[in-house]
Amino acid sequence: MNWVFLSPHLDDAVLSCGGLIYELIQAGDQIEICTICAGDPPAGELSPLAEMLHQRWGVSAKDSQITRRKEDLAACQILGATPFHLDIPDCIYRRNPLTGEPLISSNEALFQPLPAEEYPLAAHVANQLAAHIPHGAHVVCPLTLGGHVDHHLTRQAAELLKRPLWYYADYPYLLQQAGHLHEYISPDWEIFQIPISLNGCRAWQDAIACYRSQISTFWATTDEMRKAISHYWQKGGGSTLWKSHQN
Repeated sequence: MNWVFLSPHLDDAVLSCGGLIYELIQAGDQIEICTICAGDPPAGELSPLAEMLHQRWGVSAKDSQITRRKEDLAACQILGATPFHLDIPDCIYRRNPLTGEPLISSNEALFQPLPAEEYPLAAHVANQLAAHIPHGAHVVCPLTLGGHVDHHLTRQAAELLKRPLWYYADYPYLLQQAGHLHEYISPDWEIFQIPISLNGCRAWQDAIACYRSQISTFWATTDEMRKAISHYWQKGGGSTLWKSHQN
């Protein structure tokens, strides 16, 4: 079978589904990880938030997405997945098309529904995906746990395809929303689960470790990340997809 996992950023699908992706590939399936917001920052002055994040990531504005795309290539190689990168800039680089002001001006503003001004962008992304993804492929997108605006962009674009979709729980945002997972899942959705082996867990950890610039977003060290993934894996995390037949 062919699967296309939609990743809002250059790490989300691997963070959430790295072990599951590894096991599907070991079973003979073909997996593509399609990252939506993988484009370079636009020319011109960046927002203070973007500059602050670049400093934390240890990359320059010029090299930020180049570095992150290289990290994604390395992570996909470990899992055996094929990477595909769209040219949409991350929300920290985008501007309100009506005012020209930065779309996101604070860390808190990262977590909000997709602004109405970006609905045309979602339609544009949907058109790109429709042209790229074969009709026989299983398309997997985030549930939007945590509410990040780029996760909303990804899900809205996926649902505009009007195809059956599979959904994954956004990790590590799931840890903050675990008690609310049922609110994101319809009771009539099909559940798909695949056991993740110890080798799958290790490949998952190794793949996440490739995203060196992003580790500090969620963990103090790579070792802390490995322990967190091991704990999540032991509880069965990252092994479930949900299929909707309504799109």
